[in-house]
Amino acid sequence: MPLDRSLPDDVHESAEELRTALKDNGITLPSLGVDLPGFAGVYGVSLVALGNCNAATARRLAEVLRKAAAR
Repeated sequence: MPLDRSLPDDVHESAEELRTALKDNGITLPSLGVDLPGFAGVYGVSLVALGNCNAATARRLAEVLRKAAAR
């Protein structure tokens, strides 16, 4: 997969789209946001930081992804 050379607005927008989609499925990743070193261009790409979550949230996310994959 090629590196994503997203523009700064694209990275913020994609993080918000992901936050909304997760919320629609009852999932909150409290630390979800833009990865600042990536945003600053240190890695050459802009990154969305998914952050930390507890075990219950990880299980819920896995459940939602399994259901989506089964469609």
